[in-house]
Amino acid sequence: MQIAMVSVQACPLIGSAGQSAHVAELCAGLSAAGHDVVVYTRRDDSTSPENVAGTAGYDVVRVPAGPARPLAEDELVAHLGDFAEHLAEQWRTRRPDVVHTHHWTSGLVSVISAHRLRIPVVHSYHGFGETDVEHRAEAEPLIAREAAWIVATSTAEAARLWQLGVRRTQVSVVPGGVDAALFRPKGPVDFHDGRMRVVVTGDLFPDSASAAVSAALSTVDNVQLLGCGEVARADRPAVLRSADVVLCAPPAEKYGTAALEAMACGVPVVATAVGALSDVVVPEVTGVLVQPHDVRRLARALKVLLEDETLRDQFGIAGRDRVLGRYSRRRLAREVVAVYERARSGTAGVPGGAGRPSRYEVARAAERRAGGR
Repeated sequence: MQIAMVSVQACPLIGSAGQSAHVAELCAGLSAAGHDVVVYTRRDDSTSPENVAGTAGYDVVRVPAGPARPLAEDELVAHLGDFAEHLAEQWRTRRPDVVHTHHWTSGLVSVISAHRLRIPVVHSYHGFGETDVEHRAEAEPLIAREAAWIVATSTAEAARLWQLGVRRTQVSVVPGGVDAALFRPKGPVDFHDGRMRVVVTGDLFPDSASAAVSAALSTVDNVQLLGCGEVARADRPAVLRSADVVLCAPPAEKYGTAALEAMACGVPVVATAVGALSDVVVPEVTGVLVQPHDVRRLARALKVLLEDETLRDQFGIAGRDRVLGRYSRRRLAREVVAVYERARSGTAGVPGGAGRPSRYEVARAAERRAGGR
């Protein structure tokens, strides 16, 4: 299949987290499955080549739209027309079978360009209304109307889409993935002084949670708390393998990437029950889920795991198994291709199709909306 991946603001060749990493993992999986993938992103650096062919299994086209420097989203809006014209010109000579867009700017330029050529568009929102940029409020509903299908990265995001009025039969859940060959239990381990180690991903939690965790750790002998939010992707597996427990405690989470990386390395996870983390971490199987403001429960979960090596081993083994079974590149590529096929055929609401949320996932989303986990 010929697939055009449009990610205006996040180049998959740059960055090891967030939307860039999500798009990179998706493209790698699709390329490995034999599909022809071209990513279109905005050129924001005059020293970078305009075209990168095949180095990561897929091609990247850096579209000249606006000055070749990073732009804030409100600055970018004025150049979206140029981006759309460039896409239309490219697709007239290299017509894709389907377009998959990421974030509202990508969705907007693509529904304009693809409409002229009658190419189906699949859209991933990656958040809603997070900025007050002019035209975004009008663009997001327009994209929902014009896109052939919507892909959510978690059941929490799917539930939000339903609340915003997107048809349930138009939404599929296809989560983010992880490179299980890079993030694996065996391999180099970051050196430390022999104490037990809790690795914290991303930003350290609010002061109240930090104080509670520090107090809990003070009751366990020889424990070290280490942040790895700034660690380069290539170095993260060694740091994660050095951990006895990985703590993922963000107030919101779109992808669950850090938890997936830890689980792929066979390390148990303590996480806040927000966004994609509520899907990724299976409570009392691969780790512990804690409500975002329950700092006492968070601290207690860490203490229990640090004091129980057998439980850590059980969670670690189950975490690795879950990554291989649910979040492998092969499976995610298969699920998203099934979505593309539906978008091309115009079928909606196919029961039991790959990529649709399971009854269990839908039930959990409903519970969270009602105030449960």
